Amino acid sequence: MSSPPRAAPPVPAPPALVEVSAAVRASWALDTCDDADVADWTPERPSRGQCGSTALVLHDLFGGELLLAEVWYPDGRLQGYHWWNRLPGGREVDLTADQFRTGETVQPPRAVARPDGPPRRCRDQYERLRARVLSRLAAG
Repeated sequence: MSSPPRAAPPVPAPPALVEVSAAVRASWALDTCDDADVADWTPERPSRGQCGSTALVLHDLFGGELLLAEVWYPDGRLQGYHWWNRLPGGREVDLTADQFRTGETVQPPRAVARPDGPPRRCRDQYERLRARVLSRLAAG
């Protein structure tokens, strides 16, 4: 006599964005900052240099699209690049929008496909941030 088929284990619900946001913000530190922004990072502005890793962590958890835009200084020089997310359903989420100084202007974004494998830049920072965020979410 065969036993009845087992039900598949329940799929855990994805964490709420508010929980992820809090875990991400609590996990930012100098050692998760992009090397290009380390000199400008402070505990008072912890989002500085965190956009790339943060966008990847949110993409890991929610999917959607990665958005990329140039950032310009007031004098027209390129400051760098800014990353954020467009979640499934179209909502844009930018947890690091407050990192910019007065006059730094984020240009319109373009959606960018995420390459396979780990990031080429800031891999250690991404892995550190991801581990901290997942640990905080697991701890509740």
